Amino acid sequence: MYPPHLLVPMREDLTSVGFQELTTPEEVVETMDNTKGTMLVVVNSVCGCAAGAARPGVKAALANSQVKPDKLVTVFAGADLEATAKMREFLLPYPPSSPSIGIFKDGELVHFIERHHIEGRSAQMIAQHLEMALEEFCDPANA
Repeated sequence: MYPPHLLVPMREDLTSVGFQELTTPEEVVETMDNTKGTMLVVVNSVCGCAAGAARPGVKAALANSQVKPDKLVTVFAGADLEATAKMREFLLPYPPSSPSIGIFKDGELVHFIERHHIEGRSAQMIAQHLEMALEEFCDPANA
């Protein structure tokens, strides 16, 4: 576990742009069971690829995309262990990966970006990938 005060800016990097942070398994289940439409899930992390590519890429994609998910949520790997473990159950069959990004549609995982698709790539590349996925899965015209 990391000292909570060190995580504040990493958490705020996403919550400042509208992400709801899920910190307990109960919050994860409640959200997953009661969200209709599209939801973007970010498994946040303290690693360099989260800071340098994942979070900036997610924020850029949301800022640039004409299509937005209905809900934005995040869990923090290495900090909110139980909440992250519960979210990872919903991300199966993919193995645990942080950072990672998932798109759900009516409770079903329809797109997943694993850590190996993030590390070594720029924030711009992550943003472009995510913008295409948002257009495909969140645009009502593609329903």
